[in-house]
Amino acid sequence: MNPSFAERIRAMNAMYKLAAHDAPSIPDDVADRLRKFKATLGDEVDEIDEIVAAAERGDDKLDLAVAIADLLGDVIVYCRSEALKYGIPLEAVLGIIMDSNESKLGADGKPIYDTNGKFLKGPGYWKPEPKIRELLAKPQGS
Repeated sequence: MNPSFAERIRAMNAMYKLAAHDAPSIPDDVADRLRKFKATLGDEVDEIDEIVAAAERGDDKLDLAVAIADLLGDVIVYCRSEALKYGIPLEAVLGIIMDSNESKLGADGKPIYDTNGKFLKGPGYWKPEPKIRELLAKPQGS
């Protein structure tokens, strides 16, 4: 059986001697680490300008799709690796965030828009942070 994405990220972090934690862990140098992570993501985001230029030149659509896929994949790998460094169960966090996003729908299960087309929060909306806090506060293995 092939290893899961999370397992492959764990192996990558080990290979490159990057931190990996099974429970939330915030190091003393968290501010410095976050600045470095921001710089790394910034480099990736800057690639969007290259893709936009290629699109405006009329480059091959498959080449554009490959560039977009590579960009998105790199960002996800960086984010998943970073989550592991902090012991954040990213898949569970993403599940909570998606549940919260779905709670924005109206009582009829459809999106609500204002007159300008802006997406509004429905009556059942709840913020994800309290549930993320609850998740991260659970003892390891719960």
